[in-house]
Amino acid sequence: MLILGLSKTTLLDYPGHVAASLFTGGCNFRCPYCHNRDIVLKTKALMPLTDEEIFSFLNKRRNVLSGVCITGGEPTLHSELPDFIGRIKRLGYLVKLDTNGTNPNMLQSLISDGLIDYCAMDIKNAPQKYAVTAGFPDMAESFRLSSVDQSIHTLLNQQRIDYEFRTTVVKELHDEDDMISISKWISGAKAYFLQSYVDNTGVLCPGCHAHSEEKLRTFADLCRPLVPSVALRGI
Repeated sequence: MLILGLSKTTLLDYPGHVAASLFTGGCNFRCPYCHNRDIVLKTKALMPLTDEEIFSFLNKRRNVLSGVCITGGEPTLHSELPDFIGRIKRLGYLVKLDTNGTNPNMLQSLISDGLIDYCAMDIKNAPQKYAVTAGFPDMAESFRLSSVDQSIHTLLNQQRIDYEFRTTVVKELHDEDDMISISKWISGAKAYFLQSYVDNTGVLCPGCHAHSEEKLRTFADLCRPLVPSVALRGI
């Protein structure tokens, strides 16, 4: 399993739990606002962690941590993910998966097999702007969303795990019409978070900006008729 980063303790990444976060290398998207550039691009600046390092750490921290977040990059690109998570579960941890939803078959399998306890799925934008937001502006007419759509419905229609949808809101990419389109797409979702863009040195394509808090609250209000449980993050 290609793990390029480890956050030893987080109180934010797994709601209600003290957790560690493991960052898988590589991603099939190139979202310009992504702040994990080196992980997405698998740059040589990052040294992969060995299984021995990862599981030695997790074994020692069992009395401190209750959860492990598997994030990225995009974890579901890795065929060994189910076995890797299984080893973590056998240590007694709860597991949260962060995903862009492009591998619905693996997502369904992880849920059905009891390997994940929480899923956070990114909704990049309204369907008509998905390609440009995911980093493929030249594919705006041909970008296929069937996998993302299937993953959305998988989460909406299951009762086994807790989940959330989330959108990183960027001034250059998201407007009021987009929020309405997204809320229709995920209508009835248990939880939806609007995350304010935060600039840092690891951004894939510098030059993005955050909306004001007032604008984000307006966006949240636009979503609530169809997704009542909307909240803001990062403000």
